[in-house]
Amino acid sequence: MTAGLSIEASELSSHAGVRHAFFTRQGGVSDGIFATLNGGLGSRDAPEHVAENRARMCARLGLPRDRLVSLYQVHSADVITVEAPFADAHRPKADAMVTRVPGLALGIATADCGPVLFADPENGVVGAAHAGWKGALTGVVGATVAAMVALGAHRSRIVAVLGPTIGPASYEVGPDFVARFRSEAPGMERFLGQGTRPGHAQFDLPSFILARLAEADVGEATSLNLCTYADPERFYSYRRTTHRGEPDYGRLISAIALTP
Repeated sequence: MTAGLSIEASELSSHAGVRHAFFTRQGGVSDGIFATLNGGLGSRDAPEHVAENRARMCARLGLPRDRLVSLYQVHSADVITVEAPFADAHRPKADAMVTRVPGLALGIATADCGPVLFADPENGVVGAAHAGWKGALTGVVGATVAAMVALGAHRSRIVAVLGPTIGPASYEVGPDFVARFRSEAPGMERFLGQGTRPGHAQFDLPSFILARLAEADVGEATSLNLCTYADPERFYSYRRTTHRGEPDYGRLISAIALTP
């Protein structure tokens, strides 16, 4: 892995036909609470700052600015197949993308939720998913894999890497969450650790996402094991922002593309 502007996973970077990056919050032009590499199109950061930050991301990937596409994320299990770039102002509402078009970067925005990058280099298919607790619970991981298979990927050849995500020590959930999780994900209670308050639990979102990847029968699934909440120098965190009473927060971008 390489530090600074972005982090790379050897499981993906070892494939010549794939480019990817889990971008940190470092190396951009935004200031204040958005400092510095905020890629969030939906944030209240200055649009020109976000545009420059995203241009720097594209440069790191070796692609033109208009080749980075992002979604209007809604915490769903919806996946779209991308065949050409679309304007930032016309982002589809979904939480995952897949493509077999070279030189098209699929960018997921997160600030505690799990960014998952997928690749089947042999069959030329990549994917990216925004897996928060709701998306992971309702099936975004499996839906992304299924969409890749529909494009010609083989499950056994898919490599999936989970980027910076809030860790269980920082993720307390309440009674309503616990009840819904136990109802809709029977057998997954092992990801709900003992909470510090009655009726509450510490939720292990990264391990839950990895379990969903195992259910989807991908060939290889790993995690960077990096907590967004615990590392304010490198990562934005919605929960940390909430605890600090800040009015908004930056978004990390995780992106993957097939080599042009």
